[in-house]
Amino acid sequence: MTADTPITSTAGKHFVSNPKDLVRSSLGGLVAANPHLALDEKEKVTYVKDLALVRTKQVTLFCGGGSGHEPAHAGFVGHGMLTAAVSGHVFASPSSSQVLSCLRRVYSEEHGTLVVIKNYTGDVLNFGRAVERFKSESVNQGKPLPKVAMVVVDDDVGVVNPNDDDEGGVGRRGLAGTVLVNKLAGARAASGGSLGQVKAVADYVITNTFTIGCALNAASVPGQGMPRVLNDDEIEIGMGIHNEPGFETKKPQPADVLIPSLVDHIIGSTPFRKEHPGHAGRVILMVNNLGATSNLELGLVTKIAVDATRERGYEPVRVYSGTYMTGLAMPGVSISLLVLPEDEALHSELLALADQSAQCPGWVNQAWVKDAGCTDESSLGPT
Repeated sequence: MTADTPITSTAGKHFVSNPKDLVRSSLGGLVAANPHLALDEKEKVTYVKDLALVRTKQVTLFCGGGSGHEPAHAGFVGHGMLTAAVSGHVFASPSSSQVLSCLRRVYSEEHGTLVVIKNYTGDVLNFGRAVERFKSESVNQGKPLPKVAMVVVDDDVGVVNPNDDDEGGVGRRGLAGTVLVNKLAGARAASGGSLGQVKAVADYVITNTFTIGCALNAASVPGQGMPRVLNDDEIEIGMGIHNEPGFETKKPQPADVLIPSLVDHIIGSTPFRKEHPGHAGRVILMVNNLGATSNLELGLVTKIAVDATRERGYEPVRVYSGTYMTGLAMPGVSISLLVLPEDEALHSELLALADQSAQCPGWVNQAWVKDAGCTDESSLGPT
């Protein structure tokens, strides 16, 4: 195979020169388009260019995992969100050596560092091993035990193993809720929070965020093609962001039937009911494009999801709609509900963190203006 040979398969076509170089080249493009970013090409670590200054001012945060979920996670590196992100191959965890390299680079001796990962076996093992190695290095060098904390996001309610409990089991997968963890925890760090305060925000978001996905088909993997294919008269509820099987394959339904059923699944799930046995509350709603859903359709899904959530007693006080965590070019969506605290002070604090500006390519800051009504009489037409 030559460098200019296109990589195609019977199930999917991709812009690829060499699949082995795809991730590194893609990160290079991200950095070229965003002058606040820098890249360690060898370890595939993307970080803020003023990292040395950031380390002296605040708790640093980094996230990571397999590639193919863009803009997650490198697209969320920037002031107000992540300090760095480490990327593995497509759908494969970065090695513990890569993670260790990232941790050495971003660690703040003064303020500490928070590590955010999704609940997948490879990530849990490799990131956990790197954190322990980093702590051992410091102790062996006669330094104090580093201030490093790690949190694991497990917001998926599409596939819940009834045999998993608080004492063991693989647990639920990490999905788009990870982006909300990064957003709110990153905002808390940027506003001067201690490591304990930043971790407390992350823990709250993890415990109170619930996500379900729905795919019209699996995603083609560059250089590999389609791992499996749904029939034209099938959709899958709960398909994972790595093409993992969901919990139900069914015939396509009108959006105004399908989307409310996804909201119902979230609210009726065991993890949701365990944390929120009541039937009302205020939520942050995230509607996520899994990679190949048109913006036109995404708008429709968002409208229906907002209405369905409200009709079920949960008021969406913030709505995020866009491409946050993909499964390559998977045609589908995921819906996440973050249930906010009833306590007014805590509620206001978390909303302020959600509203705080983040300077990164993957997050679109919402614009807030006072509703002053229409003052342009010309909109009424000629008299």
